[in-house]
Amino acid sequence: MKTFCGACLILMTIFSGPATADVAQPVFDLRTMRPTTLAELMPELLKSRIILVGEQHTDVGHHRAQLRVIQALHAAGARVAVGLEMFRKNSQAALDRWVSGDIRPQEFETIFRDNWGYAWSAYQSIFEYARAARIPMIGLNVPREITRQVARDGFQSLSEDQRGQLADVACQIDEEYMRYIRSVYGAHAHGNMNFTFFCEAQMVWDNAMAVHALEFLASHPETTMVILTGVGHAQNGAVPRQIRLRSPLPVTVFLPEVPGSIDQQTVDRQDADFLLMGVK
Repeated sequence: MKTFCGACLILMTIFSGPATADVAQPVFDLRTMRPTTLAELMPELLKSRIILVGEQHTDVGHHRAQLRVIQALHAAGARVAVGLEMFRKNSQAALDRWVSGDIRPQEFETIFRDNWGYAWSAYQSIFEYARAARIPMIGLNVPREITRQVARDGFQSLSEDQRGQLADVACQIDEEYMRYIRSVYGAHAHGNMNFTFFCEAQMVWDNAMAVHALEFLASHPETTMVILTGVGHAQNGAVPRQIRLRSPLPVTVFLPEVPGSIDQQTVDRQDADFLLMGVK
């Protein structure tokens, strides 16, 4: 009881103002199948090195929940970095300028739009909090044209120069991964594309985020990275699997509750560790 109350006290010191997190954010533990709260989980989360928090990109409630996780960890004393599906690795200099306060918001919004096709306003509170708290933000993605080409013509179509941009990112899909892609995106999610090429594009995306996250953490061994990414990439069969194939670092997965789609009846421990409940 003392540990729990202490965690609450730590978290409450920072949660004031319009962009604050609720220390009582309800969470459903898929390991125990019991409800809990973000504050109650904090001692356990502080032991993790990588925490993926999934999102549906256009759902502002999901981004609010992501911010709560970041705030809670930061307030509890963790050295936090935020890993971003939304930014390419080659845009890291712009992210560094944003966090350090060396770039105007209007200029940064243009860079954001160049990296990501969804509204800045949905993510703005996360970026502003990271800037105010000097929390590093790390671009994890690869150039869009590469994943588009892989989806259209396959990984083998990439030139030597294009592969050079991927560093250690590989593309070795197996039946387990193809089953995962079918379960998450549906057999027809790729439209008229070759399904194997579609899987390869998703694999490049998952591999890139795993490799780039681990590269950062290798040089920042005291840091916990919160990775913000779509729910399809956040689930255990995607980025977490690629991380675990490469590293023993502890990984935790949160998904947002989406009734009828991502809830206690439709996902289990094979998909994630926790559900963030009632995110609106």
